[in-house]
Amino acid sequence: MISRILIPVLLLILLPDLYIYMHYLRRGLALFRRVLWWVPSVAMVVYTVAMTLPDSFAPADISVLNRYLFFLGIIVVPKALFALFSCIGLVGCRLFHTRLNWGNLAGLFLAAAAISITVYGSTIGFMKLEVRNVEYRSKDVPPAFDGYRILHFSDAHVGSYTGEYMKILEKAVQRMNGLDVDAIVFTGDLQNMHPREIYPVAEILGRLKAKDGVFSVLGNHDYADYVDCSAEEKRANEHATMACERRMGWQLLINENRVIRRGNDSIVIAGMENDGRPPFPQRGDIRKTLAGVGDSAFVVMLQHDPTSWRRTILPKSGAQLTLSGHTHAMQFSVFGWSPASLVYNEWGGMYSEGDRALNVSVGLGGFIPFRFGATGEVVVVTLKHGN
Repeated sequence: MISRILIPVLLLILLPDLYIYMHYLRRGLALFRRVLWWVPSVAMVVYTVAMTLPDSFAPADISVLNRYLFFLGIIVVPKALFALFSCIGLVGCRLFHTRLNWGNLAGLFLAAAAISITVYGSTIGFMKLEVRNVEYRSKDVPPAFDGYRILHFSDAHVGSYTGEYMKILEKAVQRMNGLDVDAIVFTGDLQNMHPREIYPVAEILGRLKAKDGVFSVLGNHDYADYVDCSAEEKRANEHATMACERRMGWQLLINENRVIRRGNDSIVIAGMENDGRPPFPQRGDIRKTLAGVGDSAFVVMLQHDPTSWRRTILPKSGAQLTLSGHTHAMQFSVFGWSPASLVYNEWGGMYSEGDRALNVSVGLGGFIPFRFGATGEVVVVTLKHGN
């Protein structure tokens, strides 16, 4: 992960310190204190280089990466923001022949904001959970399923729930069970990198119960592509992840579907494998997923990647309602805006195209235990019969 951007990260660490040292510290501090100034930067450089040593996407112990990113957020980024705005202000002073560098004040404010966001997002922000209620109304909803409630959650990334964080997952499961829904669906990314992350929490996740059961699909992180190993080991890891979900009592759908009946009426829960844009896995097979499903059936499509909705599901199927995840809203949102909107057309919430709809969950957890604004969520989707 870090090895891909090693040079930019090293520059981010060193250049702000060099700027601050040259402009504010070189003449104002004793030699010992000037040397002391460089200690955090040297430590971060060593830490950064060490983070590039694992061949996999991230260290096997994810807490090592989490600590590194936390230090970036409270040490490196604040100094970088201050140096950037101080430099801009310095240029302004020289252009307009003024003495007061307003960039310093702006930089100090933004540096303090960066520290506050990092601390809040890594503690309170990650621990919060919201229940979002949405309604999907259509004449295609069978009358017997009017009021049918589906709990949709996604992107658990259970490898991040270590130590005290495991209590957060337990509370989330308790809250989901307390909603007393008809069906629970999970739209992928159960793990971060390896199925062994699931083993400590399998009993907790196995407690999820609904009248018609728990249905799931795989996300890009569930395919073991984030671990550097042989093709045989990757297949074994992938099968182990699938086996874990099935042992928990979940109905894992691998390009297949299940029918839920109420009297003479029925709906179809269809689960398509990940159908992402490169470099994400493209395993989805829409024809296989909907094999045996009639044109008049009401279909709830589970697909991890929301970009598949416009690319595959809308043009190649009649699925009325699609449930996805994947984006996490990049785990950051301010006043309803998220940087995810720069990457995805549909990144969080309910979207419609005619009488067909897509719900994108911003996820329950995250590869990195951090959330600011984009609070972890579960979504209760209520089906309603009518125009």
